[in-house]
Amino acid sequence: MNKIHILFLAIGLFYSINCNSQISYVEGYYINNSNQKINCLIKDIDWKNNPQKFKYKTTEQAEDKTLTIKTVKEFGINNVSKYIRAVVNIDMSSRKLDQLSNEKDPIFKQEQLFLKVLIEGDASLFLYNYKSLRRYFYQTPNKDINQLVFKEYKSANNKIETNNKFRNQLYTNLKCNDITINDVNDVDYKKEELLNFFTKYNTCKNSEFINFEEKRKSDSFNFTIRPGINSSSLSIRNGAANSRNEDYDNEFNFRLGLELEFIMGFNNNKWALLIEPTYQYYKTNNEVLNYSLNNADYQSIELPIGIRHYVFLNKTSKFFINGSYIYDLAINSKVRGLDAKSNSGNFAFGVGYKYNNKYSVEFRYHTSRDILTDYVTWTSDYKTASIIFGYSIF
Repeated sequence: MNKIHILFLAIGLFYSINCNSQISYVEGYYINNSNQKINCLIKDIDWKNNPQKFKYKTTEQAEDKTLTIKTVKEFGINNVSKYIRAVVNIDMSSRKLDQLSNEKDPIFKQEQLFLKVLIEGDASLFLYNYKSLRRYFYQTPNKDINQLVFKEYKSANNKIETNNKFRNQLYTNLKCNDITINDVNDVDYKKEELLNFFTKYNTCKNSEFINFEEKRKSDSFNFTIRPGINSSSLSIRNGAANSRNEDYDNEFNFRLGLELEFIMGFNNNKWALLIEPTYQYYKTNNEVLNYSLNNADYQSIELPIGIRHYVFLNKTSKFFINGSYIYDLAINSKVRGLDAKSNSGNFAFGVGYKYNNKYSVEFRYHTSRDILTDYVTWTSDYKTASIIFGYSIF
């Protein structure tokens, strides 16, 4: 069984696990239309888009059931997240450049929605997100929930203008001695900036408040040392003289990578972007009777940039699959006396396992790379499969 077959077998196993595993059911609750609070287990998928329904169980062994916005006033995952049902006026204006309206004022539509609670306190902050539509809402004591208005539109001379009414709303409705007009004017219509503003306001008011985003946050970055073993082979071909063709031996060599992984904050941290500068080398020597320049000495710094997907087995174990595009920077490399370097990248695909967010192992397959791209008559086929071990420092 060759390397590519092993990879596809591993990927098939990964997806079998993925299909048969499920995002964990965690302790939560919901409040029905009769104001009854029912404790249950909720399927936690860390919704990127605000849901209209969710799955729950009464016990671990029970079958899952579905509840919708029609029958639930509120639901949450204990000490992590919370959604409330609300009838609100929401601006449906598009932010796509080719669909911007000429109206400065928002185009409100009354909708019944589950709003995600970001901050709950004397002043509460909510989020509604669906595809490209992102709107923030707020509520102060004894007041209805209202949208914070921000809108981009086209002016009469076709320039893109901005309606920043939300700043006026903040200044008018969230007054406190420690908050100045400059503080308000510095706020952009972004989650982190609004979170900071509402945190500052509630702190100024000596109000007890809950920041659910703080509770949901996990490590955004992982830095991992990744040594490993490469199994590499090389063949070269000369279009002008077949007698100069060469097939080099498969060699096992050391590789060392430093991986920076950025965890994307949705879908329970199951997706990540990664970059892994890696030193690798391949060195071999063929015995050729009529040609003395038969060495292959190829070393380089690879720069894989890719995406990773995790499947969680339990709190300490998870499988992952990743794909990367590799830029390669050769270092003083020669193949049969020719300068070896690659002007075109190649791809790599891997499957692996991580334990306790600290230790990992991965099998990775690299697609073919031509390392003689500077020569018209020469082509090459450099292939690698790797076993990579990882230790995450943070």
